[in-house]
Amino acid sequence: MLSVKEAQEKVLSCPVKHKIKKVPLLESLGLALAENMMSEDFIPTYDNSAMDGFAVKAVDIIGADKNYPIKLKLIRQDLPAGKIPEIKLESGYCVRIMTGAPIPEGSDCVVMKEDAIKEGKDVLIFRECRQGENVRYKGEDIKKGDITIKKGKKIFPGDIGVMASIGRSEVLVNFPPTVGILATGSELVEIHEKLEIGKVRDSNSYSLSAQIKEAGACSKRYGIVRDDKEILKKKIRETLSDCDILLLTGGVSVGDYDFVKEILGELDAEFIFWRVNQRPGKPMAFLTYKDKFIFALPGNPVSVMVCFELYVRPIIKKIMGDKKLFRDTITARASSDFKHREGRTDFIRVKIEKVEDKTYFKSTGMQGSGILMSMSEADGLAVFPEEIGNIEKNTEIQVYILKD
Repeated sequence: MLSVKEAQEKVLSCPVKHKIKKVPLLESLGLALAENMMSEDFIPTYDNSAMDGFAVKAVDIIGADKNYPIKLKLIRQDLPAGKIPEIKLESGYCVRIMTGAPIPEGSDCVVMKEDAIKEGKDVLIFRECRQGENVRYKGEDIKKGDITIKKGKKIFPGDIGVMASIGRSEVLVNFPPTVGILATGSELVEIHEKLEIGKVRDSNSYSLSAQIKEAGACSKRYGIVRDDKEILKKKIRETLSDCDILLLTGGVSVGDYDFVKEILGELDAEFIFWRVNQRPGKPMAFLTYKDKFIFALPGNPVSVMVCFELYVRPIIKKIMGDKKLFRDTITARASSDFKHREGRTDFIRVKIEKVEDKTYFKSTGMQGSGILMSMSEADGLAVFPEEIGNIEKNTEIQVYILKD
Protein backbone atom coordinates (compact mmCIF):
# COMPACT_ATOMS: atom_id res chain seq x y z
CA MET A 1 0.00 0.00 0.00
CA LEU A 2 1.32 3.45 -0.91
CA SER A 3 2.17 6.10 1.64
CA VAL A 4 0.57 9.54 1.30
CA LYS A 5 3.82 10.99 -0.06
CA GLU A 6 4.20 8.20 -2.61
CA ALA A 7 0.61 8.60 -3.78
CA GLN A 8 1.02 12.37 -4.15
CA GLU A 9 4.23 11.87 -6.12
CA LYS A 10 2.50 9.44 -8.49
CA VAL A 11 -0.32 11.91 -9.10
CA LEU A 12 1.95 14.90 -9.64
CA SER A 13 4.47 13.02 -11.79
CA CYS A 14 1.79 12.61 -14.47
CA PRO A 15 2.28 15.00 -17.41
CA VAL A 16 -0.50 17.56 -17.72
CA LYS A 17 -1.90 19.39 -20.70
CA HIS A 18 -2.29 23.12 -20.14
CA LYS A 19 -5.40 24.71 -21.61
CA ILE A 20 -4.25 27.99 -23.15
CA LYS A 21 -7.07 30.45 -23.68
CA LYS A 22 -7.51 34.19 -24.25
CA VAL A 23 -9.83 35.71 -21.66
CA PRO A 24 -11.07 39.23 -20.81
CA LEU A 25 -8.66 41.03 -18.50
CA LEU A 26 -10.74 40.81 -15.31
CA GLU A 27 -11.36 37.09 -15.82
CA SER A 28 -7.60 36.43 -15.68
CA LEU A 29 -7.42 37.17 -11.93
CA GLY A 30 -5.94 34.24 -10.04
CA LEU A 31 -4.83 32.42 -13.20
CA ALA A 32 -1.29 31.90 -14.54
CA LEU A 33 -0.18 34.07 -17.45
CA ALA A 34 0.58 32.07 -20.60
CA GLU A 35 2.52 34.83 -22.39
CA ASN A 36 5.08 37.49 -21.61
CA MET A 37 3.30 40.80 -21.11
CA MET A 38 5.26 43.43 -23.08
CA SER A 39 4.49 47.14 -23.06
CA GLU A 40 4.18 49.02 -26.34
CA ASP A 41 4.14 52.37 -24.52
CA PHE A 42 6.03 54.40 -21.96
CA ILE A 43 4.11 54.61 -18.67
CA PRO A 44 3.65 57.47 -17.95
CA THR A 45 3.75 58.56 -21.58
CA TYR A 46 4.82 62.09 -20.60
CA ASP A 47 6.34 64.01 -17.67
CA ASN A 48 3.48 64.95 -15.36
CA SER A 49 2.72 66.43 -11.98
CA ALA A 50 2.47 64.14 -8.95
CA MET A 51 0.71 66.85 -6.91
CA ASP A 52 -1.73 69.72 -7.10
CA GLY A 53 0.34 72.88 -6.88
CA PHE A 54 2.48 75.18 -8.99
CA ALA A 55 4.94 74.30 -11.73
CA VAL A 56 8.14 76.34 -11.30
CA LYS A 57 11.85 76.48 -12.07
CA ALA A 58 13.78 75.08 -9.10
CA VAL A 59 16.46 77.73 -9.47
CA ASP A 60 13.83 80.49 -8.95
CA ILE A 61 12.91 79.37 -5.42
CA ILE A 62 16.26 78.48 -3.88
CA GLY A 63 16.22 79.50 -0.19
CA ALA A 64 12.44 79.91 0.05
CA ASP A 65 11.01 79.19 3.52
CA LYS A 66 8.22 80.37 5.82
CA ASN A 67 10.18 83.39 7.00
CA TYR A 68 11.51 84.38 3.58
CA PRO A 69 8.95 83.50 0.89
CA ILE A 70 9.83 84.03 -2.75
CA LYS A 71 7.33 85.81 -4.99
CA LEU A 72 6.65 84.53 -8.51
CA LYS A 73 4.30 85.91 -11.15
CA LEU A 74 1.32 83.66 -11.83
CA ILE A 75 0.45 82.82 -15.42
CA ARG A 76 -3.30 83.07 -15.90
CA GLN A 77 -3.75 79.61 -17.27
CA ASP A 78 -4.44 76.54 -15.16
CA LEU A 79 -3.12 73.16 -16.28
CA PRO A 80 -5.67 70.43 -15.47
CA ALA A 81 -5.02 66.74 -16.13
CA GLY A 82 -5.54 65.86 -19.77
CA LYS A 83 -4.71 69.32 -21.14
CA ILE A 84 -1.62 69.80 -23.31
CA PRO A 85 0.35 72.86 -22.10
CA GLU A 86 0.62 75.66 -24.64
CA ILE A 87 3.04 77.75 -22.61
CA LYS A 88 6.76 77.91 -21.99
CA LEU A 89 7.59 78.86 -18.45
CA GLU A 90 10.03 81.79 -18.17
CA SER A 91 12.18 82.57 -15.13
CA GLY A 92 10.26 84.32 -12.37
CA TYR A 93 6.93 82.81 -13.39
CA CYS A 94 4.81 79.89 -12.22
CA VAL A 95 1.63 78.20 -13.33
CA ARG A 96 -1.07 76.39 -11.38
CA ILE A 97 -1.03 72.65 -12.19
CA MET A 98 -3.17 69.67 -11.21
CA THR A 99 -2.15 66.09 -10.46
CA GLY A 100 -1.53 64.19 -13.69
CA ALA A 101 -1.23 67.26 -15.89
CA PRO A 102 1.74 67.40 -18.31
CA ILE A 103 4.69 69.45 -17.05
CA PRO A 104 5.00 72.62 -19.15
CA GLU A 105 8.21 73.36 -21.01
CA GLY A 106 10.64 75.39 -18.91
CA SER A 107 9.55 74.07 -15.49
CA ASP A 108 11.41 71.29 -13.67
CA CYS A 109 9.54 70.80 -10.36
CA VAL A 110 6.16 71.27 -8.69
CA VAL A 111 5.56 73.12 -5.43
CA MET A 112 2.70 71.60 -3.45
CA LYS A 113 -0.24 73.94 -3.00
CA GLU A 114 0.20 73.64 0.79
CA ASP A 115 3.58 75.40 0.43
CA ALA A 116 2.29 78.39 -1.52
CA ILE A 117 -0.28 81.19 -1.23
CA LYS A 118 -1.86 83.10 -4.11
CA GLU A 119 -1.56 86.85 -3.57
CA GLY A 120 -3.32 88.79 -6.30
CA LYS A 121 -1.47 88.15 -9.57
CA ASP A 122 1.46 86.61 -7.71
CA VAL A 123 2.21 83.46 -5.71
CA LEU A 124 4.29 83.35 -2.52
CA ILE A 125 6.42 80.19 -2.28
CA PHE A 126 7.30 79.12 1.30
CA ARG A 127 9.52 76.12 0.55
CA GLU A 128 12.32 75.50 -1.89
CA CYS A 129 11.87 72.59 -4.28
CA ARG A 130 14.54 70.35 -5.80
CA GLN A 131 14.72 69.74 -9.52
CA GLY A 132 12.41 66.85 -10.36
CA GLU A 133 10.50 67.02 -7.07
CA ASN A 134 6.83 66.05 -7.40
CA VAL A 135 7.33 65.20 -11.06
CA ARG A 136 6.54 61.79 -12.53
CA TYR A 137 8.83 61.28 -15.50
CA LYS A 138 8.02 59.62 -18.79
CA GLY A 139 8.64 55.88 -18.51
CA GLU A 140 9.58 55.93 -14.82
CA ASP A 141 7.04 53.16 -14.17
CA ILE A 142 7.26 51.17 -17.40
CA LYS A 143 9.46 51.67 -20.46
CA LYS A 144 8.44 50.80 -23.99
CA GLY A 145 9.54 47.22 -24.70
CA ASP A 146 9.65 46.21 -21.02
CA ILE A 147 8.31 42.77 -20.10
CA THR A 148 6.07 43.87 -17.26
CA ILE A 149 4.74 40.43 -16.20
CA LYS A 150 6.49 37.19 -17.09
CA LYS A 151 4.85 34.09 -18.50
CA GLY A 152 3.84 31.67 -15.75
CA LYS A 153 3.18 34.28 -13.06
CA LYS A 154 -0.06 34.00 -11.12
CA ILE A 155 -2.15 37.11 -11.73
CA PHE A 156 -3.00 39.32 -8.75
CA PRO A 157 -4.97 42.60 -8.60
CA GLY A 158 -1.81 44.68 -9.03
CA ASP A 159 -1.02 42.77 -12.23
CA ILE A 160 -4.52 43.55 -13.52
CA GLY A 161 -3.76 47.25 -13.05
CA VAL A 162 -0.42 46.95 -14.87
CA MET A 163 -2.00 45.15 -17.82
CA ALA A 164 -4.77 47.74 -17.99
CA SER A 165 -2.18 50.53 -17.99
CA ILE A 166 -0.42 49.04 -21.03
CA GLY A 167 -3.72 48.62 -22.88
CA ARG A 168 -4.35 44.88 -22.64
CA SER A 169 -8.06 44.09 -22.54
CA GLU A 170 -7.52 40.36 -23.16
CA VAL A 171 -4.72 38.05 -22.03
CA LEU A 172 -3.58 34.48 -22.64
CA VAL A 173 -3.81 32.32 -19.51
CA ASN A 174 -3.56 28.73 -18.41
CA PHE A 175 -7.28 28.11 -18.26
CA PRO A 176 -8.69 26.04 -15.37
CA PRO A 177 -9.62 22.43 -16.08
CA THR A 178 -13.22 21.23 -16.10
CA VAL A 179 -13.73 18.77 -13.25
CA GLY A 180 -16.67 16.41 -13.58
CA ILE A 181 -18.42 14.81 -10.59
CA LEU A 182 -20.32 11.56 -10.91
CA ALA A 183 -21.96 10.18 -7.77
CA THR A 184 -22.53 6.43 -7.70
CA GLY A 185 -24.75 4.37 -5.43
CA SER A 186 -28.34 3.16 -5.38
CA GLU A 187 -28.72 4.56 -1.87
CA LEU A 188 -28.23 8.17 -3.03
CA VAL A 189 -31.04 10.67 -3.55
CA GLU A 190 -31.01 14.32 -4.64
CA ILE A 191 -30.74 16.93 -1.89
CA HIS A 192 -34.33 18.14 -2.30
CA GLU A 193 -35.76 14.64 -1.77
CA LYS A 194 -37.15 13.38 1.51
CA LEU A 195 -34.99 10.89 3.37
CA GLU A 196 -36.18 7.37 3.91
CA ILE A 197 -34.54 4.42 5.66
CA GLY A 198 -31.59 3.24 3.57
CA LYS A 199 -31.31 6.50 1.62
CA VAL A 200 -28.66 9.26 1.82
CA ARG A 201 -28.70 12.71 0.23
CA ASP A 202 -25.87 13.32 -2.24
CA SER A 203 -23.84 15.88 -0.29
CA ASN A 204 -20.55 14.78 -1.89
CA SER A 205 -21.31 16.36 -5.25
CA TYR A 206 -21.90 19.69 -3.54
CA SER A 207 -18.89 19.69 -1.21
CA LEU A 208 -16.66 18.68 -4.14
CA SER A 209 -18.18 21.40 -6.37
CA ALA A 210 -17.37 23.95 -3.66
CA GLN A 211 -13.80 22.67 -3.29
CA ILE A 212 -13.30 22.78 -7.06
CA LYS A 213 -14.59 26.35 -7.21
CA GLU A 214 -12.37 27.37 -4.30
CA ALA A 215 -9.38 25.84 -6.12
CA GLY A 216 -10.18 28.08 -9.11
CA ALA A 217 -11.45 25.40 -11.51
CA CYS A 218 -14.80 24.72 -13.17
CA SER A 219 -17.07 21.94 -11.91
CA LYS A 220 -19.76 19.92 -13.66
CA ARG A 221 -22.19 17.72 -11.75
CA TYR A 222 -23.38 14.76 -13.78
CA GLY A 223 -25.90 13.51 -11.25
CA ILE A 224 -26.37 10.16 -9.57
CA VAL A 225 -25.84 6.76 -11.21
CA ARG A 226 -27.32 3.63 -9.65
CA ASP A 227 -25.31 0.45 -9.09
CA ASP A 228 -25.70 -0.85 -12.61
CA LYS A 229 -22.55 -1.72 -14.53
CA GLU A 230 -23.76 -0.92 -18.04
CA ILE A 231 -25.42 2.36 -17.07
CA LEU A 232 -22.33 3.43 -15.12
CA LYS A 233 -20.01 2.47 -17.97
CA LYS A 234 -22.05 4.50 -20.46
CA LYS A 235 -22.17 7.52 -18.14
CA ILE A 236 -18.42 7.43 -17.46
CA ARG A 237 -17.71 7.32 -21.20
CA GLU A 238 -19.98 10.35 -21.76
CA THR A 239 -18.44 12.40 -18.97
CA LEU A 240 -14.85 11.67 -20.05
CA SER A 241 -15.59 13.28 -23.40
CA ASP A 242 -16.72 16.41 -21.60
CA CYS A 243 -14.25 17.05 -18.77
CA ASP A 244 -10.52 17.04 -17.99
CA ILE A 245 -10.74 15.38 -14.57
CA LEU A 246 -13.47 12.98 -13.50
CA LEU A 247 -14.29 12.40 -9.84
CA LEU A 248 -16.28 9.26 -9.07
CA THR A 249 -17.68 9.07 -5.57
CA GLY A 250 -18.49 5.70 -4.01
CA GLY A 251 -17.98 2.23 -5.40
CA VAL A 252 -14.30 1.79 -4.46
CA SER A 253 -14.54 -0.16 -1.24
CA VAL A 254 -12.88 -3.58 -1.12
CA GLY A 255 -16.09 -5.32 -2.18
CA ASP A 256 -16.84 -2.97 -5.06
CA TYR A 257 -13.36 -2.25 -6.35
CA ASP A 258 -13.13 -5.02 -8.97
CA PHE A 259 -16.44 -3.80 -10.39
CA VAL A 260 -15.15 -0.25 -10.88
CA LYS A 261 -11.77 -1.46 -12.13
CA GLU A 262 -13.48 -3.67 -14.68
CA ILE A 263 -15.51 -0.78 -16.08
CA LEU A 264 -12.54 1.59 -16.27
CA GLY A 265 -10.36 -1.15 -17.73
CA GLU A 266 -12.87 -1.72 -20.53
CA LEU A 267 -12.63 2.00 -21.26
CA ASP A 268 -8.80 1.68 -21.59
CA ALA A 269 -8.11 3.79 -18.50
CA GLU A 270 -4.64 3.17 -17.06
CA PHE A 271 -4.69 2.10 -13.43
CA ILE A 272 -2.01 3.95 -11.38
CA PHE A 273 -2.85 3.00 -7.80
CA TRP A 274 -5.57 1.96 -5.41
CA ARG A 275 -5.56 2.37 -1.63
CA VAL A 276 -3.38 4.78 0.32
CA ASN A 277 -2.10 4.20 3.83
CA GLN A 278 -4.16 6.97 5.39
CA ARG A 279 -7.32 7.66 7.36
CA PRO A 280 -9.78 8.84 6.23
CA GLY A 281 -9.69 8.03 2.52
CA LYS A 282 -7.83 4.74 2.30
CA PRO A 283 -9.89 3.14 -0.54
CA MET A 284 -9.08 5.64 -3.29
CA ALA A 285 -8.14 4.82 -6.89
CA PHE A 286 -6.27 7.01 -9.38
CA LEU A 287 -6.26 6.36 -13.12
CA THR A 288 -5.33 8.16 -16.32
CA TYR A 289 -7.32 8.16 -19.53
CA LYS A 290 -5.51 9.65 -22.53
CA ASP A 291 -4.65 13.16 -21.27
CA LYS A 292 -7.37 13.07 -18.59
CA PHE A 293 -7.40 11.97 -14.95
CA ILE A 294 -9.86 9.84 -13.00
CA PHE A 295 -10.15 9.76 -9.22
CA ALA A 296 -12.40 7.05 -7.79
CA LEU A 297 -13.06 8.45 -4.34
CA PRO A 298 -14.62 6.79 -1.28
CA GLY A 299 -18.28 7.40 -0.56
CA ASN A 300 -17.93 8.76 2.98
CA PRO A 301 -18.20 12.58 2.91
CA VAL A 302 -15.12 13.38 5.01
CA SER A 303 -13.00 10.90 3.03
CA VAL A 304 -14.10 12.56 -0.20
CA MET A 305 -13.11 16.05 0.98
CA VAL A 306 -9.78 14.96 2.49
CA CYS A 307 -8.78 13.04 -0.65
CA PHE A 308 -9.65 16.09 -2.75
CA GLU A 309 -7.34 18.28 -0.66
CA LEU A 310 -4.44 15.84 -0.83
CA TYR A 311 -4.60 14.67 -4.45
CA VAL A 312 -7.18 16.40 -6.65
CA ARG A 313 -6.49 20.02 -5.68
CA PRO A 314 -2.73 19.70 -6.42
CA ILE A 315 -3.29 18.30 -9.93
CA ILE A 316 -5.83 21.06 -10.64
CA LYS A 317 -3.26 23.65 -9.58
CA LYS A 318 -0.60 21.99 -11.74
CA ILE A 319 -2.85 22.11 -14.81
CA MET A 320 -3.52 25.79 -14.08
CA GLY A 321 0.22 26.49 -14.00
CA ASP A 322 0.07 27.51 -10.35
CA LYS A 323 3.41 27.06 -8.59
CA LYS A 324 1.67 26.63 -5.24
CA LEU A 325 0.13 23.16 -5.45
CA PHE A 326 -0.75 22.57 -1.80
CA ARG A 327 -2.46 24.61 0.86
CA ASP A 328 -0.39 26.57 3.36
CA THR A 329 0.74 24.71 6.44
CA ILE A 330 1.66 25.82 9.93
CA THR A 331 3.26 24.09 12.88
CA ALA A 332 0.91 23.93 15.84
CA ARG A 333 0.92 22.27 19.27
CA ALA A 334 -1.51 19.61 20.39
CA SER A 335 -3.78 21.08 23.09
CA SER A 336 -4.32 17.59 24.55
CA ASP A 337 -3.20 13.98 24.14
CA PHE A 338 -4.34 12.17 20.97
CA LYS A 339 -4.40 8.45 20.30
CA HIS A 340 -2.73 7.47 17.04
CA ARG A 341 -1.76 4.13 15.57
CA GLU A 342 1.82 4.03 14.32
CA GLY A 343 2.19 2.86 10.73
CA ARG A 344 -0.60 4.97 9.19
CA THR A 345 -1.02 8.67 8.38
CA ASP A 346 -4.11 10.17 9.98
CA PHE A 347 -5.69 13.50 9.07
CA ILE A 348 -7.47 14.99 12.07
CA ARG A 349 -10.00 17.78 11.63
CA VAL A 350 -8.97 20.50 14.06
CA LYS A 351 -9.71 23.98 15.29
CA ILE A 352 -6.75 26.35 15.56
CA GLU A 353 -6.31 28.85 18.37
CA LYS A 354 -3.56 31.17 19.58
CA VAL A 355 -2.62 31.39 23.22
CA GLU A 356 -0.17 34.24 23.77
CA ASP A 357 2.58 33.60 21.20
CA LYS A 358 1.87 29.90 20.63
CA THR A 359 -0.49 28.22 18.16
CA TYR A 360 -2.50 25.19 19.29
CA PHE A 361 -4.88 22.76 17.65
CA LYS A 362 -7.75 20.84 19.17
CA SER A 363 -10.09 18.22 17.75
CA THR A 364 -13.43 19.23 16.27
CA GLY A 365 -14.90 16.21 18.04
CA MET A 366 -15.89 12.85 16.59
CA GLN A 367 -13.53 11.95 13.74
CA GLY A 368 -15.53 9.32 11.85
CA SER A 369 -15.36 9.55 8.06
CA GLY A 370 -19.12 10.09 7.99
CA ILE A 371 -19.10 13.05 10.43
CA LEU A 372 -19.39 15.89 7.91
CA MET A 373 -19.78 18.49 10.67
CA SER A 374 -16.14 17.81 11.55
CA MET A 375 -15.17 19.40 8.20
CA SER A 376 -17.60 22.28 8.60
CA GLU A 377 -16.08 23.20 11.97
CA ALA A 378 -12.45 22.56 11.01
CA ASP A 379 -9.89 25.31 10.46
CA GLY A 380 -7.33 22.77 9.32
CA LEU A 381 -6.17 19.18 8.93
CA ALA A 382 -3.56 18.05 11.44
CA VAL A 383 -1.20 15.46 9.94
CA PHE A 384 -0.37 12.59 12.30
CA PRO A 385 2.52 10.90 10.42
CA GLU A 386 2.81 7.14 10.11
CA GLU A 387 6.23 6.98 11.79
CA ILE A 388 4.97 8.06 15.20
CA GLY A 389 2.36 6.69 17.61
CA ASN A 390 0.27 8.53 20.17
CA ILE A 391 0.49 12.33 20.11
CA GLU A 392 1.20 13.84 23.49
CA LYS A 393 0.04 17.26 24.61
CA ASN A 394 2.26 20.11 23.28
CA THR A 395 3.71 17.92 20.50
CA GLU A 396 4.31 20.08 17.40
CA ILE A 397 2.43 18.85 14.34
CA GLN A 398 2.04 20.09 10.76
CA VAL A 399 -1.44 21.43 10.00
CA TYR A 400 -2.92 22.19 6.56
CA ILE A 401 -4.88 25.45 6.72
CA LEU A 402 -8.38 25.03 5.25
CA LYS A 403 -9.74 28.47 6.03
CA ASP A 404 -8.14 31.91 5.73
